[in-house]
Amino acid sequence: MAFSFFKRKDPAPAQPAYDREKLKPMIRCSICTGEQVAGFRHLEDGRFEEVMLIRGTEDLVTFKMKYGITDEIEKFY
Repeated sequence: MAFSFFKRKDPAPAQPAYDREKLKPMIRCSICTGEQVAGFRHLEDGRFEEVMLIRGTEDLVTFKMKYGITDEIEKFY
């Protein structure tokens, strides 16, 4: 049996596709700090589910690619 210093990484679980009929992609922006968080707003009750912090345009592009979003994302404060 060979000894290895490195542990094999398990593949990352696939991101579930969001339900376009129930969720709307949005960016929540803080007026005070300017922090931006991408996520999904539930259309039924208005809850916001955070997915990732947006630090720049690269993060926004990553979020859009991960969930297959091609439209502009609405911001709310």
